[in-house]
Amino acid sequence: MKTALIAEKPSVAREIAGIVGACTKEDGFMHGNGYMVTWAFGHLITLAMPEEYGFTEFNREHLPIIPLSFKLVPRQVREGKEYKADAGALRQLKIIRHVFESCDSIIVATDAGREGELIFRFIYTYLNCTKPFKRLWISSLTDKAIKEGLQKLKQGSDYDSLYHAAKARSEADWLVGINASQALSIAAGQGTYSLGRVQTPALAMICKRYMENRNFVSVPFWQVRVQTEKAGIPFVALSGERYENRQNADAVLRLLQENKT
Repeated sequence: MKTALIAEKPSVAREIAGIVGACTKEDGFMHGNGYMVTWAFGHLITLAMPEEYGFTEFNREHLPIIPLSFKLVPRQVREGKEYKADAGALRQLKIIRHVFESCDSIIVATDAGREGELIFRFIYTYLNCTKPFKRLWISSLTDKAIKEGLQKLKQGSDYDSLYHAAKARSEADWLVGINASQALSIAAGQGTYSLGRVQTPALAMICKRYMENRNFVSVPFWQVRVQTEKAGIPFVALSGERYENRQNADAVLRLLQENKT
């Protein structure tokens, strides 16, 4: 009986491999003591671009683009005006397929969170894998945490809801990003513009701050600064309030001087 174990990144895989005794290194994985440990490089599988659905150019008549079923593809890189599969992603997917096919079950050791769950499930779905899997759910990579986690593996189905939430977020981002980007680009009439559920509000915050800085007009103010002491220890006290004119600050200072003991 062999067990596959997949981590989200090589560094995590090495930590876990050392604990389970998978110390023999191969290209893209390690094995030993009944385990084969491999890894992803983040999101190896992503949602396909519109070209995969036959939408090869921006066209107002095509919008909104809403696939009946989203297609999964290896991570894409842009070359000119086209998207092509990342060679590194294809290579690692081939290794992961070999590891999964060589084992009887899988331990999922991607990050304990929504995106970590999605990374594995997309790979699992894309490879048409049917091997049973359990979840290593840990928030620390100490030897103790890894060992305890391996002794308390969770059923993979316990995290189905987390996967569906991550999948819904991914598809929603696709729908907003693809349709809004194409709509803006078509409306602008020239160039390509990118909009997104996260990037556009973030850009708006940056622009707002930029405009605030650009339009900032310095205004002089005064604070009251006094030399005092407590328990025989001298120190300088600075008023928290800022005064828009010196007369108000002087008035406060006089009041302090008149009432000092």
